[in-house]
Amino acid sequence: MSFFAIPFPAFDPVIVSVGPLAIRWYALAYILGLVLGWRYVRRLCVQTPNPMSPEQTDDFLTWAVLGVVLGGRLGYVLFYQPGHYLSQPLEIFSVWKGGMAFHGGALGVIFALWLFAFKNKLSFLKIGDLICTAVPIGLLLGRIANFINGELWGREAPEDLPWAVIFPTGGPHPRHPSQLYEAALEGAVLFLVMALLWRNERLRSKPGFLAGAFLAGYGLARAICESFRQPDAFLGFLLAGATMGQLLSAPMILAGVGLMVYACKKA
Repeated sequence: MSFFAIPFPAFDPVIVSVGPLAIRWYALAYILGLVLGWRYVRRLCVQTPNPMSPEQTDDFLTWAVLGVVLGGRLGYVLFYQPGHYLSQPLEIFSVWKGGMAFHGGALGVIFALWLFAFKNKLSFLKIGDLICTAVPIGLLLGRIANFINGELWGREAPEDLPWAVIFPTGGPHPRHPSQLYEAALEGAVLFLVMALLWRNERLRSKPGFLAGAFLAGYGLARAICESFRQPDAFLGFLLAGATMGQLLSAPMILAGVGLMVYACKKA
């Protein structure tokens, strides 16, 4: 055991329980992320280019919830454990046991965005730019919840790393608190980058540029953090030593860069 390692704080993943009803930190992170993101988007939507009205922002919240939950769950099923869920299909609905994938949630929200824009005769790319400014809020809270739950911990850390943590389910070795790395890069840093881009009226007048910046920024941040995160035991390392998170992030980076180029040329 490393002299510098920090024992994992004794967090209870359940905030409060009343009979069979239990409120968990992870569920609270989802709820807070959606509510705070909704309020943030509502504040920005009145600025040029006015992608949608505050009332339409209220309506889209329901669509966003469905996109995040359904897409996140189906993404986990298809990307991470398709064999397990194919043999036990009823397990797909056992969401309380965990198992959500951001890349699946992103696809779910993109599909919800497209449907919402089509239904309300709005610009799909303009709404996408707006919504992407708020997504890092949910990412920040979600990764903090992962840390509180003591899950998705990092790889073994050097013995002299002062912030290495010994996780209850991670064995006796000190590990990188990769959840906090992701909270910082995918959440806080990406939120600041998107906020600065939104403040530039010239950039936000190019439909699709901010959405592309988010896709590329998230993909890059996730790929970096995956270098410190222990891959899922049932997957391990994949192509050329990459993790599933890195493989799924590569097309996000390419799509994001392509979207930014398209936005600049179109403008």
